Amino acid sequence: MKTTIRLAVLATAFAAVSAQAQEVLEVGANIGNVPWEFQDESGAFVGFEVDLANAVAEKLGRDVEIVNIPFNGLFSAVQSGRIDMAMSSITITDERLKSVSFAQPYYDSDQSLTVAAGGPASLDEMNGKVVGVDTGSTGDMWATDHAAEYGFADIRRYEGLAPAMLDLQAGRIDGYISDIPALQYYVKDKPALQVVQRITTGEKYSFMFAKDAELASDVNEILSGLKQDGTVPALHEKWFGAAPEAETSTATVLDMPAAK
Repeated sequence: MKTTIRLAVLATAFAAVSAQAQEVLEVGANIGNVPWEFQDESGAFVGFEVDLANAVAEKLGRDVEIVNIPFNGLFSAVQSGRIDMAMSSITITDERLKSVSFAQPYYDSDQSLTVAAGGPASLDEMNGKVVGVDTGSTGDMWATDHAAEYGFADIRRYEGLAPAMLDLQAGRIDGYISDIPALQYYVKDKPALQVVQRITTGEKYSFMFAKDAELASDVNEILSGLKQDGTVPALHEKWFGAAPEAETSTATVLDMPAAK
């Protein structure tokens, strides 16, 4: 009898711990990635994806805990189960879909070239110049693939936008290649910096998960609802100052990406 009671108590305790664990959605993000996820003056995490993750978690009935992880570490973090979901304007690619899963996209983007005022006016003027990128990003991939074409003298890799911008303004790099919405948002009140060229890549962002995770399908369905009820378009207007165009992934329900 004592053994039965003890087992029942342990089972109850385990169930309570499991339920408590399920209440928290562990989300990895490279904090400092404006306007997607960054800290405001009070130190709170804010941004388009922070708001969207909170909206998703509310539908799941879970609280969000954001874990600050360098961009390149987000992939191993979801694969190992350290986090449930990752965000940081992560582009869906066929190569990434071989090892991770994504929910449907919620933002369309391209890359861009940002320089200090008076610097190179385009990629054609980056011959012999040093370019900065974020480690492991699609900007890193693009710059590596096109280094010979544009004659980059060197590619320097950073863990986030802030240190790259410091080096750009200090003249340690001549240009920075990264996602255009983040840079347009960042430089809008900084006349010493300029986004001088859009680099068309047709990228789409979404939340990333462990390969074939059930949570990916659940979040995909939630995103459909959040697009249909106007939540995602409203967040676009909040953070970018305008409603999304009707045909973009921010406003359109799409299929969950699958590996080819």
